[in-house]
Amino acid sequence: MTHTHAMDPQTSRSYLTKMRKQTWVWIVLLGIGLVFLVAPLQLVSASPVDRLIHLEADRFSYQPSVLRVNPGDRVTIQLTATDVVHGLAVDGYDVKMTSDPGQTTELSFVADKPGVFRFRCTVTCGSMHPFMIGKLQVGA
Repeated sequence: MTHTHAMDPQTSRSYLTKMRKQTWVWIVLLGIGLVFLVAPLQLVSASPVDRLIHLEADRFSYQPSVLRVNPGDRVTIQLTATDVVHGLAVDGYDVKMTSDPGQTTELSFVADKPGVFRFRCTVTCGSMHPFMIGKLQVGA
C-alpha cells in the first residue's frame, strides 16, 4: 500500500505564499547586510578636501601637536609664532616655513603620501628646541 501526500489547492496556495514571504525576507536581509559591508569602505576612502589648519608655535611646542588629514587633501597651514621666531618643516614633504613673533605665515601643499610624518621647528628657539616636534598623520 502506498501513501501519497497530495496537498489540496488551498494548502498549496498557503504554502506558496509563505515561501514567497520568506524569500523576500531573505532578500531584504541580504540587501541590508550588503549596505553595512560597503558603507565602511566609503568612510575609509574619503574624498580629498581643502583643510585649513591653524598651528600655534609657543615655548617649544605646537598646538595642536597632531594634524590629521586624508590622502589627497590640500592642506593649508597657518603658523603663528607667539613668543619668538619659530619654523616648521615636515619630514617627507617639501614643506618649510618661518613665522616671526606675533605674525602668521601660510603655506599649502597636497598630502599625497599616506603615513605618519614628524614636523619640527627649524629655527633654534631656545634650550628645548630639539624637542619641538609634532605629527602629521595622513590617512587612517
